[in-house]
Amino acid sequence: MPFFPFMKALKYLNKYFSKYKYRLLIGIFITFCSKYLALQIPQLISKSLDAAQDYKNGIITDLTIVKSDLLNNILLIIGAALLSGFFTFLMRQTIIVTSRLIEFDLKNEIYQQYQRLSLNFYKKNKTGDLMNRISEDVSKVRMYFGPAIMYTMNMLVLFIVAIIKMYNIDTTLTNYTLLPLPVLSISIYLLSRVINKRSMIVQQYLSKLTANAQETFSGISILKSYGIEKNAIVEFGNLSETSKEKNIDLFKAQALFFPLMILLIGLSNILVIYIGGLRYIAGEISIGVIAEFIMYVNMLTWPVAVVGWVTSIVQQAEASQERINEFLKHEPEIKNLIETPSTIHGAIEFKNVTFTYDDTNITALKNLSFKIKQGETLAILGNTGSGKSTILNLIARLYDVDSGEVLIDGKNIKSINLDDLRQSIGFVPQEAFLFSDTIKNNIKFGDDNASDDKIVQAAKDAYIHHNIIDFNKGYDTYVGERGVTLSGGQKQRISIARALIKEPKILIFDDCLSAVDTETEEIILNNLYKVSLNKTTIIVSHRVSSVKNADKIIVIENGTIIQQGSHNELVNKPGYYKELYNQQLLEKEL
Repeated sequence: MPFFPFMKALKYLNKYFSKYKYRLLIGIFITFCSKYLALQIPQLISKSLDAAQDYKNGIITDLTIVKSDLLNNILLIIGAALLSGFFTFLMRQTIIVTSRLIEFDLKNEIYQQYQRLSLNFYKKNKTGDLMNRISEDVSKVRMYFGPAIMYTMNMLVLFIVAIIKMYNIDTTLTNYTLLPLPVLSISIYLLSRVINKRSMIVQQYLSKLTANAQETFSGISILKSYGIEKNAIVEFGNLSETSKEKNIDLFKAQALFFPLMILLIGLSNILVIYIGGLRYIAGEISIGVIAEFIMYVNMLTWPVAVVGWVTSIVQQAEASQERINEFLKHEPEIKNLIETPSTIHGAIEFKNVTFTYDDTNITALKNLSFKIKQGETLAILGNTGSGKSTILNLIARLYDVDSGEVLIDGKNIKSINLDDLRQSIGFVPQEAFLFSDTIKNNIKFGDDNASDDKIVQAAKDAYIHHNIIDFNKGYDTYVGERGVTLSGGQKQRISIARALIKEPKILIFDDCLSAVDTETEEIILNNLYKVSLNKTTIIVSHRVSSVKNADKIIVIENGTIIQQGSHNELVNKPGYYKELYNQQLLEKEL
């Protein structure tokens, strides 16, 4: 359970307390044993001082008895200290390890949520911010489960056991000793509210810094080619300066805790010495009691002083968990509505489909209708922004339509198991994305169990095999982040191989041959024609040469179909397709 009632965000984590309750209960028991043993030491020292005082005052006359008592007490003190240290080690092993297990679980939960969230979510949120929440914010939350819980248990056990012992010894002296505690409680409450607000701001700026750095590194080639490195440095510097100021504001509030705690402990020590001294003079307590109380107060110094640090940890964890909860509680727009498996054959139909992007309010498709039979090839042409890629995104159900229907095999796409739908699609995007891994593993991404022969065949079909074998390490060549070590055409062809190795029912190519020359394009298209037999294929392109063999061609303009038919039909009709064909034919001749 969270430590304070105003820590609402951390209530989300109560399920982890429940999951690891036995570990935490063992940790509490070990903490109690450790601190109980440590609190026996002041009592033993008090007995030793009283024995020495009694011998000096003549109450005990046998020095041998006093020496024996002192030796026994020393051995007990050493034993209690050693056992207390051993239990402290076990306490750290139990609680800190538990915090790491919870960190592991929470990171996995966040990552799984990121996988569930729709494409639209990623268009609205920066990668740097997403990374910061799964790394920095989770680390802050881990401190809540680890050091914060451990030191809070220490403090509570020490306070409870020590105060009970103190009251059993002398009520009046204990009351005076605890007099500064209400001031401590009020101080913690007021400062914790300030720290909570400032912690949230600090984490927000850390996300901005991470996002800025991530974007800069991703677009470093653009920065260098335009010669605007200095502008990027200034922008990052300004952001860093603001972040620094927010951190300083936070640490100023945190810095008040330790001096305040030390002051209050000092006051308690003064009260023990003064009030205890008066009561000793009056013969109401022994000198050992004063020593015992001073030891109790000083044993409580670190737990009380650490209250500030623990409160700071908890407040930062609260701020971080609130940011994490924003995404964990975010419901994906695209949900799998059907749990039963679906068999996909590949027939596709758009019925009066209209779709508007909510982030830009641009209506990409307007009352669009067309059909593709199973095993047919559809080609889509149109100017930039006409709605071509939107059609592909709707087929893969990366978005849901505003009105109308997308049908797969005659069924509304929402009534088809989402996992089965996407497993049956081989998608080659406009911008080829490769992972920082080997070429082999990038191709195997389409089929994790693919044999080496199957990988090679897919590469041959994509007309990239001859390039791969020329590399020093062949298929084991690492391609670098986003495939930076390869040319644009090589990345596109590896992406095509990744889609082909999957052997899907539906193949989608989104202008994926734009970076290859016409001769290479012709070879790849001939290969694709062979491997795509009996597969529904959709090709988006700006080249007539890429689409001329399609069973059906549609031309899109402003989200509507302005022309449709076969190549032979469209090339003989005046309009966009014939103009594009003549233009590209002239360019080829030139």
